[in-house]
Amino acid sequence: MITNQRIHFIAIGGAVMHNLAICLKNLGNNVSGSDDAFFDPSKTNLKDHGLLPEEDGWHENRINSDLDLIILGMHAKADNPELLKAQGLGLKILSFPEFIFEASKDKKRVVVAGSHGKTTITSMIMHVLKSMDKEFDYLVGAQLEGFDQMVQLTDAPYIIIEGDEYTTSPLDLTPKFLHYKHDLALISGIAWDHFNVYPTIDNYIDQFRKFIDLTPANGKVFYAQSDKALCDLVKDMGSPSNLIPYGPHESVIKDQETFLLHENGETPVQVFGQHNMQNLQVAKYILNSLEVTDAEFYHHIQSFAGASKRMEKLGENEQSTVFKDFAHAPSKLKATSTAVKDQFANRSLVACIELHTFSSLNKAFINQYESTFDAPDEALVFINPKTVAAKGLEMISEDELKKAFNRTDIKLFTQAGVLEKHLLSQKWEAKNLLLMSSGNYGGLDLEMIKNSILN
Repeated sequence: MITNQRIHFIAIGGAVMHNLAICLKNLGNNVSGSDDAFFDPSKTNLKDHGLLPEEDGWHENRINSDLDLIILGMHAKADNPELLKAQGLGLKILSFPEFIFEASKDKKRVVVAGSHGKTTITSMIMHVLKSMDKEFDYLVGAQLEGFDQMVQLTDAPYIIIEGDEYTTSPLDLTPKFLHYKHDLALISGIAWDHFNVYPTIDNYIDQFRKFIDLTPANGKVFYAQSDKALCDLVKDMGSPSNLIPYGPHESVIKDQETFLLHENGETPVQVFGQHNMQNLQVAKYILNSLEVTDAEFYHHIQSFAGASKRMEKLGENEQSTVFKDFAHAPSKLKATSTAVKDQFANRSLVACIELHTFSSLNKAFINQYESTFDAPDEALVFINPKTVAAKGLEMISEDELKKAFNRTDIKLFTQAGVLEKHLLSQKWEAKNLLLMSSGNYGGLDLEMIKNSILN
């Protein structure tokens, strides 16, 4: 473990960065940090642990030769004055992925990679391990139910890492997951994302090629056999024997409940949809590789209620269920909306996707959504013009959406009040609502809408 070190974080306010700072302070290190702005929950978390700086901004005087280590966040720029001074003093500078490898190089490293499902799969693995009282470390990109922090570093024999393909730091534009040097890994699929970083799909796929190339001779990578781009990549690499395909766990839906089918019978689970059956299957394979038996897996997975913001049930009554999901990329949109429609085959589905990210709002990328929104009975799209302007993009019209999604009945909303009025004007007998966004629908009151629908 890292202890008794003087460590300064440049861009300490990020989700993972501030959790790592708290983790290192709790291990007995002298931790400080800077950022140009702080927002909750990181602001409150840092304050509660005595790590919130007295003032925002970058200050050269916080950097001196007594520091043992600088941990650099992606939010900082290459001309950051604290970074420049640290470089001038010759201090040791690591990005957080580089640091995580340094802190875990004597452990077995399990890396969960892929364009979708990473947080859910990581959550499943961590849930089972925790339920079994197994000792393990972790790095995950979201706050998970039952875990106080997003990072844990101890003397545990292995670490579970959610491996992001986004760039590492202003000094290192390679994907984060290349730094972890996995022993055991999985790739849930390859669906072109981060359009602003990887301008072509070939460039994006090549990052996963590099990831696979890092697999040691005695290591393993599980890959989703339903993903054509991923299977083509594996074939192009000669289909090495340590790359193992996986599909969805066999299951059945009875009375709006999903059961896993296995040689010892049926096991009810709280998550549903073919994408989650794939997630469960590969989580089981990873756990088997960590000496968890099938019987132990089926016993403990029953209490897994899902990852935060993923297929989150806001409320339900006998006629309707209201779901909220983080889905925004094309593959996630298709998987989530199809899962809700299949699980509730006797109900119609109204689904609304907020296009909020740089990729999703870009006219050069929008065609990637073709045929991904076919499952809902009513398909709605929300775009906040302020978000479009802030990203320096051109507004997408309803006709352009219809063409891109290949669905002529799509409705576009650009004002939260108009969307609210539309939703509340409907009859909700035998009908579900699915809201998908990484934003907030321009301030839409989801609690009020849920209550109006269910009451």
